[in-house]
Amino acid sequence: MRILALDGSGSVAGVSVLTEEAVLAEYTVNYKKTHSQTLLPMLDEVMKMLESDVSCADYIAVTAGPGSFTGLRICASMAKGLGLALNKPLVPVPTTEALAYNLEGSDKIICPIMDARRNQVYTGVYTFEKSGIEGSGELTYEFKTVRGQEAAAIEDVIEKLNIIGRETVFLGDGITANRNRIEELMRVPYSFAPAHRRLQSAAAAGRCALRLIAEGKTCTAEELVPDYLRLSQAERERMERENAKCRP
Repeated sequence: MRILALDGSGSVAGVSVLTEEAVLAEYTVNYKKTHSQTLLPMLDEVMKMLESDVSCADYIAVTAGPGSFTGLRICASMAKGLGLALNKPLVPVPTTEALAYNLEGSDKIICPIMDARRNQVYTGVYTFEKSGIEGSGELTYEFKTVRGQEAAAIEDVIEKLNIIGRETVFLGDGITANRNRIEELMRVPYSFAPAHRRLQSAAAAGRCALRLIAEGKTCTAEELVPDYLRLSQAERERMERENAKCRP
């Protein structure tokens, strides 16, 4: 089984092709360009290097949100177009779950935090539980959701982590803005993922997609809908104007 994975949920644009056994290619850019400028050329370059084309993919995985509203729309549009043209099933991957797969195999609590602005982060709480016997060659790691995706204040996130009471690893672009509050409020051991594991990775999204495919969580191109978790700024401002008009 071959998966084409696309990620445009944050500042990083990523394209990857992988199987159950290996990441065949990954192209990542995090530098001053919009995803509309990068994703298609990156996909073309990856296919050239693999001496293949997009029709070789059995599934198209795409980070479906939360994240940058514009980035999610660009990535979803690209995935939809490919899915329709090639008649391929899509795998919508929750962004915070994809981030957690950067640390696949860790036995710690994994807490992705993405800067959602308005004093909030997009987050979730996850872990990987060992299954099998150490040294047997059959040891596997089962992904577990401790808390699902949500938009929340960092103080609320930290309070929940302190209640869980296990060593925690933070990752995501929300670390920069919230490091001081984390250092001030965390009462359990914690650490920050290294830079090369901290941001979105299309290969990690693809690894997460393998589990979702096994669970039957795929959709058609027509069914794919980004999961924004909350209204966009434009939608919020429109609702505020409408509510203001209704007040006596």
